[in-house]
Amino acid sequence: MTGASGFLGWHVARQLLDRGERVRVLVRQGSRARELDGAELATGDLRDPASVARAAAGCGVVYHVAADYRLWAPDPDELYASNVAGTRNVMEAARAAGVERVVYTSTVGCIGIPGNGIGDEETPVSIGDMTGHYKRSKFLAEKEALAAAREGLPVVIVNPTAPVGDHDFKPTPTGRIILDFIHRKMPAYIETGLNLVDAGDTARGHLLACERGKTGERYILGCENLTLGAIFQRLSKVAGIPAPSIRIPYAAAYAAGVVSTAWAGITGRPPVAPLEGVRMAKKKMWVRHDKAARELGFAPGPVDEALRRAVEWFRGQEEAWRRCS
Repeated sequence: MTGASGFLGWHVARQLLDRGERVRVLVRQGSRARELDGAELATGDLRDPASVARAAAGCGVVYHVAADYRLWAPDPDELYASNVAGTRNVMEAARAAGVERVVYTSTVGCIGIPGNGIGDEETPVSIGDMTGHYKRSKFLAEKEALAAAREGLPVVIVNPTAPVGDHDFKPTPTGRIILDFIHRKMPAYIETGLNLVDAGDTARGHLLACERGKTGERYILGCENLTLGAIFQRLSKVAGIPAPSIRIPYAAAYAAGVVSTAWAGITGRPPVAPLEGVRMAKKKMWVRHDKAARELGFAPGPVDEALRRAVEWFRGQEEAWRRCS
């Protein structure tokens, strides 16, 4: 599998190991698969077809969870190299290895959202609806997976929403929101809408997709549609920190994103407010997961417990760092 050194991939690998499965994980040189004792490490890079082929050789199932998940990059071509070409490399390696199943992790960002409603797998969508390089690269990567399925590779696609929980190492953009909330770095916010889901439930959805999913089909793995304000209220309860009460108008947030991103282009440091993230926030990413529930038996629980675990894990990581410093 790919992506085990990241957030969602870690949860998928952990559940496979807990089931007694033999797990081989592709990791880049210098990376490590933390807290995954028992996993076999294969050193390589998604952008290197030969290393991907070596990692896939002898495998029965491939979980392709890895992605370059950044809302800003000094060189956007890096996102396409990892997400699009990397996915093509995984599909080709899986075909050469003769695997029984490929589970490809896409994103809710590739799901169409109607202007006045909630999206699902059948909502029309095109690359023109994709905001920024991350979403565009993932949209094109999903097309690679769908093309492989049409050519006979047994590929099932899952579209996670915004997973939350423990072991968000990097962290992801959603994890960064939680971390900034804990540090009280978010006195105000722009109102938007996200669909949150427990990362552990999302990982179980991957395993269900492997067992029950239909080749060439997409399955949304989500749970609760919430405004950002509602998310902060829930975080306030589990973290014991007041929720921000000031809402920033979209125009003001957009201006801040322009300035922040322009400054990042000069300094090379990630922007505090990526313009791509601000533009994405204009649309509520609300979806339904009825298809996954019906065809996979996907039954996620409430996200409050996952938010609590996320808060406790981030705080525990910071405490461990202080003890070692």
